Amino acid sequence: MKKAFIILAAALAALVSCEEWEPVYTLEYDEPAAFEPVTLEQMQQMGKKITIAQLAAKYTPGAGAIKIQEDLFIAGKVCSSDKSGNIYKSFYIQDETGGMEIKAGRSSLYSDYHEGQTVYVYLNGMSVGMYGYKSGNYGGNGMVQVGLEDPTGEYETSYIEVPMLIDKHIFKGELGDPVEPTTIDSSKLPGKNGTIANCKYLGELVHLDGLKYADNVFTLLYLNSNDNKKESSNRIFVADQTWGVKTWAMSKNLMSKYLESGLWDAIKIGNSGDQKYGTVGDHKDAKDILGNLVNGKHYGDIERQAATLSQYFTMDGLEVAVRSSGYGRFGDYKIPDDILDGSKTLSVTGILTLYQGSVQITVNSYEDFTYADGTPLPKETMTF
Repeated sequence: MKKAFIILAAALAALVSCEEWEPVYTLEYDEPAAFEPVTLEQMQQMGKKITIAQLAAKYTPGAGAIKIQEDLFIAGKVCSSDKSGNIYKSFYIQDETGGMEIKAGRSSLYSDYHEGQTVYVYLNGMSVGMYGYKSGNYGGNGMVQVGLEDPTGEYETSYIEVPMLIDKHIFKGELGDPVEPTTIDSSKLPGKNGTIANCKYLGELVHLDGLKYADNVFTLLYLNSNDNKKESSNRIFVADQTWGVKTWAMSKNLMSKYLESGLWDAIKIGNSGDQKYGTVGDHKDAKDILGNLVNGKHYGDIERQAATLSQYFTMDGLEVAVRSSGYGRFGDYKIPDDILDGSKTLSVTGILTLYQGSVQITVNSYEDFTYADGTPLPKETMTF
């Protein structure tokens, strides 16, 4: 009996051993197709090439978007990257005449459209509009961009988004070295009514030196982003001073901490000239305050959301807003004290844009900020 048991155990062991050490089946997949860049000659079979400046000239600020109904295309090198999260669902290209925002409508665009790569944009069926235009003495131009017609009418253009449409309109050309930024001085910055026609650096990658902190920030918050964002009673302007904000932007967590800190308690809610809705201090902890019934609505707890922020600097007396996203990887990094107190100046490389006539620059990564001597800025997260 014992001998039979041993024989049975050995047989089972052999069976298990065979299963355990059975050769692994390996499936060989086809190698991905080699990248074949689209050529200028191929694009010329689709239509006529125009420059970015020629395309921008077709648009009249304040007149509304135009729809291109000709077989035209533009070409340029990619000069932006969304890898750090500081640019959202768009990328910029530039040619010898200027730069242009392409509203592709997807994230991680840096992996598809590499810095320095030539990209062609087939324009027939696309819309050209402007983001950030404001009329009047206190307004000015924004940035011309290419996208689709916005069916909501809220913006002049919308994101392309649909992969089939992206493939129909955006073509990848040859890879190349990253675009070298152009160093410009204050005389080359655009005026409030700037266009590519009078400032070719708009939409391009530029480098600015000698930026001095201006002790001023701007961000627009909402009590509830699901309500009407243009309604005065739903708007909070953190502006006209620093309000204790010492970071490039604010994540949701940091924005919440600022609300709880008391630094913003005196900020009035509402648009300029219509601030009858109390202060941040009245609202930040309330869930539903009956005394704040305005136009049939109750206004209570302020929504916690990541906040895109403009930190203002001056360059030879001209104002430059450094615009950073609260969803970016460096938004909560603290601006060094020696920059904030003016004892040192900032150098920055980024995309030059306009918003309501104000000069803005948006960096591709945190490494695009340095001191004037080229020393990198420290990476210190804001704490309370």
